[in-house]
Amino acid sequence: MLQRQTKPLPADEAELVGRARSGDEAAVRALIRQNNRRLFRIARSIVRDDSEAEDVVQEGYVRAFTHLAHFRGNSAFSTWLTRIVMNEAYGRLRRRRLTASWKGGEATDAVAAQIIPFPSYASPSDPERTMAQREINRILERAIDALPAPFRLVLVARLVEEMSVEATAELLGLRQETVKTRLHRARRLLRADLERQVGPLLMEVFPFAGARCERMADTVMARLRGAG
Repeated sequence: MLQRQTKPLPADEAELVGRARSGDEAAVRALIRQNNRRLFRIARSIVRDDSEAEDVVQEGYVRAFTHLAHFRGNSAFSTWLTRIVMNEAYGRLRRRRLTASWKGGEATDAVAAQIIPFPSYASPSDPERTMAQREINRILERAIDALPAPFRLVLVARLVEEMSVEATAELLGLRQETVKTRLHRARRLLRADLERQVGPLLMEVFPFAGARCERMADTVMARLRGAG
């Protein structure tokens, strides 16, 4: 059963995981906030849909925090958590393909070819975004969506999330040389001039903070309380 506590939270991941195992709700929330952005971006790079990516992340959190005993510490908790979310995302893709195949080959082709436009996250009162920046982000996000899945996932991990080659290779089960090769090809597919224009804004794509971050934490905590 999760317990509400007011003890100051440490930044150390291992201590937070230990407190989460003991039912410390504040530690669970802290781990959610620390991992929200990466998990959303990785899930989004696989399923290519904002709403479904949020569902994937939520399911991943619930599975992880209800099975913390399975975490052995052989890798970072964030890596273990990311793999759970990736498995959930790929599972949804498989189910999506099965559903499409039942409806006929034309539906399968449509899903494979679809490029999903991103909604604008900024409001007129958002001081951090200008109209020009939002437009550039939309162009970049659509270009990333159009990449083949293996290249798209490596690009999001390496450039958007700024994971190291070693961490990306460990996460995806690839050789480091394969990570480097896929990133190089992804860059080429995105077009050199597009990269020059929007490269500095890569850290701003697929935002997941503020109210959305808190909503995810609240939803996961409610489900975990219900499962206790």
